Amino acid sequence: MGSKIYVGGLPYSTTEQELSDLFGQHGSVQSAKVITDKYTGQSRGFGFVEMGSDDEAKAAIDALNETELGGRTLTVNEAKPQAPRTGGFDGGNRGGGRGRPGGGNRGGGDRW
Repeated sequence: MGSKIYVGGLPYSTTEQELSDLFGQHGSVQSAKVITDKYTGQSRGFGFVEMGSDDEAKAAIDALNETELGGRTLTVNEAKPQAPRTGGFDGGNRGGGRGRPGGGNRGGGDRW
């Protein structure tokens, strides 16, 4: 078991300090991060906590999973490694818009 913990079901008002304090009751917290929307800065309702040891992480998971915080039920478990992300293009069509290679010349011949 790793010492990194996933925490879901967080109230949107939860701060990283509050998250750290909650888990600090069960061992030493190395870091606490509330995940936010990159455009609005609003909490996405989940976060990650890194504990000092695997034993502390297990104790925190056992104590806090399915407990209530701010009217919401927490889901607390071992964090899984992040899946590799794929690029934003469709497998090689790097040429531009509208799903056509080359950027989508809309007709009318060459301009130059």
